[in-house]
Amino acid sequence: MAPAPGRSPRRAPAARRRHDREILTLALPAFGALVAEPLFVMVDSAIVGHLGTSQLAGLGVAAALLTTAVNVFVFLAYATTAAVARRVGAGDLAAALRQGVDGIWLALLLGGAVIATVLPAAPALVNLFGASGTAAPYATTYLRISSLGIPAMLVVLAATGVLRGLQDTRTPLSVAVGGFAANAGLNAALVYGAGLGIAGSAWGTVIAQNGMAAVYLWVVVRGIRRQAAAERQAAAEGGTHSWWAGLRPDAAGIRACARTGLPLLVRTVSLRAVLMIATAVAARLGDTAIAAHQITLTVWSLLAFALDAIAIAGQAIIGRCLGADDPEGARAACRRMIEWGVACGVVLGLLVALSRPLIGPMFSSDPAVRSALTSALLVVAVSQPLCGVVFILDGVLMGAGDGPYLAWSMLVTLAVFAPAALAVPAIGAGLTVLWWAMALMMLTRLVALWLRARSGRWVVTGAAR
Repeated sequence: MAPAPGRSPRRAPAARRRHDREILTLALPAFGALVAEPLFVMVDSAIVGHLGTSQLAGLGVAAALLTTAVNVFVFLAYATTAAVARRVGAGDLAAALRQGVDGIWLALLLGGAVIATVLPAAPALVNLFGASGTAAPYATTYLRISSLGIPAMLVVLAATGVLRGLQDTRTPLSVAVGGFAANAGLNAALVYGAGLGIAGSAWGTVIAQNGMAAVYLWVVVRGIRRQAAAERQAAAEGGTHSWWAGLRPDAAGIRACARTGLPLLVRTVSLRAVLMIATAVAARLGDTAIAAHQITLTVWSLLAFALDAIAIAGQAIIGRCLGADDPEGARAACRRMIEWGVACGVVLGLLVALSRPLIGPMFSSDPAVRSALTSALLVVAVSQPLCGVVFILDGVLMGAGDGPYLAWSMLVTLAVFAPAALAVPAIGAGLTVLWWAMALMMLTRLVALWLRARSGRWVVTGAAR
């Protein structure tokens, strides 16, 4: 059959290649930056572990609390990416930078509120997590000091979203690698060289995080100055142009960022609730089950980084296409990224299935733990193609600014998962069945996200949704 008039038979393959290049350009650095983040905790654990078991236990409790306090605000990155990308697509770089600055101010305000909560409540939070009497003082010390770095951590999230929205994932990778290296060096110097113990590890992390935030702020300020210079030149204005105006807090803009981020906060808290319920149920199944569950969850989280990198590319690309009033481009990018998600899910699933005999001995010498782990990892392997599509559609809808739907769909998912997971010990089932409940959770998310994607209601064009 002859091609339709005005259309080239090579147009579709060319478009796919263009999408592939763009996805790779954005996703590969994003993956590197995502992997660098948990390395902060790993370095702290490796250094503090040599101080003693009580110190390491204290670090474990404090790190869990700190990670939770920061990760619930991950919407600062996601919402900012989508909003900035839309304005970039609309050709309004000044508004894109303004949107980013509003997100950074919101991060600072939230960071201050978290510090005001954590500092006085640190001992109670540590006890709530069940720290032992010997570990609690170390956990409290680490949590109080490291909480001083929370505003910087949240600024890093927001500024990362700004750069992703500007279609730049290389700078966040460079900053993450530099921050990781600085954190490792500072921790070693302060813990052992200065003899500060676990407090030195906390101070090293605070300094490294503030350094990362400073670099990001410098990048954003440089962008604002360049934009101001370009506008002055285009308008042929004389005198000086106050680029400082672009850095001032704007109450209306900050409130708009908070409203946009609230649904994503609900989504994130719901997802965290799923993971907490799964861990609590595994703990009720016994020591062997909880040990195998933690290893399985670690593998699952690592695989999620790879898929989330493609989702991050989706946020940036979809937001830009919709901002540029290109709904067909957004749909085409969505289709191609779904293909990527399925392909990556199949590959990751095969890797997990084939490496199951090797993963167990890496983490445990207990035959019972290895046996439980092998069965649970098989469920993880089988569900990876499904996970691939879920992560991609999640990123697409985030890029489209479809936060309210994501919030409601995740609440529905939590309502489906919770009774299924809580029934596992009630019916005398084991860890494998719990991970089938996790697969059910992902299937529920897939159905909800797929229905939304098929409806086309997420395709709303313009510089703002």
